[in-house]
Amino acid sequence: MGLVAVVATSGAVAAPLPGGLGPCAGDACPGTFPPINNGGFAGRDNGINVYVGGEFQVRGAAAEAEGRVVVLGDFDMAKRAGASAAYNVGIAGVGSRVPPPDGADFLTTGGDVSVASGQRLLAEGGVVRYAGALSGTVTGKLVQDPDAAEPYAGLRADLRRASHCYARQDTEPRPATGTARNEGHRTLFTGDGKSALQVFTVDFDLTGRGGGMQGIEFQGIPAGATVLVNMTGAARTINTYTGDPGDQDPLNKLRERLLWNFPDATSVRVTGGAQFQGSVLIGNPGSLATITVPGMNGRFFTTGSLLHTSEATGGGGQEFHAYPFTGDLPDCVTTPTTKPTTTTKPTTTTAPTSTTTTSSTGPTTTTSSTGPTSSTTTSSTAPTTPTTSTSATTSTSGPTSSATTTSTTPGPVVPSSSTTGQPVATGTQPGSGPTGGRPLASTGTDVRGTLAVGGLLLVLGGALVAVTIRRNRGES
Repeated sequence: MGLVAVVATSGAVAAPLPGGLGPCAGDACPGTFPPINNGGFAGRDNGINVYVGGEFQVRGAAAEAEGRVVVLGDFDMAKRAGASAAYNVGIAGVGSRVPPPDGADFLTTGGDVSVASGQRLLAEGGVVRYAGALSGTVTGKLVQDPDAAEPYAGLRADLRRASHCYARQDTEPRPATGTARNEGHRTLFTGDGKSALQVFTVDFDLTGRGGGMQGIEFQGIPAGATVLVNMTGAARTINTYTGDPGDQDPLNKLRERLLWNFPDATSVRVTGGAQFQGSVLIGNPGSLATITVPGMNGRFFTTGSLLHTSEATGGGGQEFHAYPFTGDLPDCVTTPTTKPTTTTKPTTTTAPTSTTTTSSTGPTTTTSSTGPTSSTTTSSTAPTTPTTSTSATTSTSGPTSSATTTSTTPGPVVPSSSTTGQPVATGTQPGSGPTGGRPLASTGTDVRGTLAVGGLLLVLGGALVAVTIRRNRGES
């Protein structure tokens, strides 16, 4: 497997996320994504909205994930008793109402799809493409494809490298253009009022006193600027009430150009009573993200695992809503490792287009699939140069809500430090460069001794030749 170089160009700003991720994809994208609503479709978006490098677990009373969902590991649904029995993927009852095109892959997994008895995974109008086994009740067109997640496997390594690059320039923290201060009732981000890329480094949790909810406010952000918030540390929590369904909150205006980046965290928790605004990138493949807010409004890309659930104290209806990310990020150049991220593989298959149901007493409607019999891949603007990937192999068992998964290639973990009530710190992150701060290993031998011996022999040889010449001339 070849390594992929990551080069951070100093001060360069004008690059998207790896693999073309972020913007709306396809020819039916709306000019403007509407606020959260339950009206008619405003357009179609064939871009990936949720990407999970590990396992995706649905628990509690979580409700739906709008847009295309790609999971390299298993998708496992086992909601709590008494909660709504359904979980939607692709099309959401309430959201941006910009779903994928009809017949697109609504859910793609590199592992199994399992749904608990009495519950239903709904992918009406789309395809559930899975590499492993399927159990439980799933609607939509079911396609068993051993290579289901193969076009997206390289994204895991690409996203990991990009996340670290966004937070660091070479081995130093990326220079911040503004400050963030936790004032208890709110965290206030103050930009410089002029930079096209507003960078903030945050080494504390966005929580109120005692860990409660707080507000999130930005000021000094020029119109059209991209906002990059680097949340550093091994474990980070955001608990907020800021963000509303109707786009009246000022934070909503930043949504499509706001990226929350967690380069090192093994634990990420986003909770509170808000419609959380902005896209999320988590760079540690050994991480677990626990999402319990009513709505996540933006792309959600994690190289680790995801737990979508409700709070233990009750409530439900947690949702991912499909909104694009259109910001301009630091130009972290990578050698392409991924195939197109918006490709939907047309497939002729014997998989069913109706509901498949199993139960503890045996299947009530039995269907089977022999897998795709023909497959083609459409072209895309994303890079298609085939290379090898160094991404870690995920485990087959997903994380539980009380444990963090591990990975064979975890990103660097930076110990967290709480500075609540103080401006952010921007200390260095040693060992985070391309060689991890270690000297390069020697691949040759030391030739200095050989050269010294050779030189001595040349000198002695020259003296012997001179003596011989003098003797031949009769000289003493």
